[in-house]
Amino acid sequence: MSATDYINDLIEREGGYVYDPKDSGGETKYGITLATARAYGYTGAMRELPHSTAQNIYLRRYWVEPGFHRVNEIYPALAPSLLDFGVLAGQSTASKHLQRVLNVLNREQADYPDVVVDGRIGTLTLAALRSFLAKRGREGAGVLFGMVAAQQSNYLLELAERRPKDERFQYGWQLNRALGEILGGKNFLPA
Repeated sequence: MSATDYINDLIEREGGYVYDPKDSGGETKYGITLATARAYGYTGAMRELPHSTAQNIYLRRYWVEPGFHRVNEIYPALAPSLLDFGVLAGQSTASKHLQRVLNVLNREQADYPDVVVDGRIGTLTLAALRSFLAKRGREGAGVLFGMVAAQQSNYLLELAERRPKDERFQYGWQLNRALGEILGGKNFLPA
């Protein structure tokens, strides 16, 4: 699948215009908040945000800027999960969780050096990902994928614990985000 396919899937899950006063995201359309739309140059009413504008924002802010497009070149099944995690929690948060997982899976640096958990997908994080997949193969890819999904699930749980008003969104978030890819039967292993 292409980045456009991933983004269109995300937009479909996010839905159209929503303004729920209890949602910390505030006014959104296609999952794009008003603040994000403004930061990327959109000045119109959120109800009128064009689909193509949302696609462009997702592509720039949540795919290319955090480097998930580079992860996609190595492990295409993981990249859309990082995209979704980045939309939910921030791109840096998603990247940090990937880096943490890579660090605990390197067998005390026997397979590759630890990476700095800085929230930036750079050369060293990509090298660690390549090394891990080369060493552990398809089975390891499944473990890595599951651990990143678990990190997202835990992030959502902790978010609701900190902000009880978010409990009302928890079931849908877990089903459609962290657990949805595995429970929904999507293939999370590389080809």
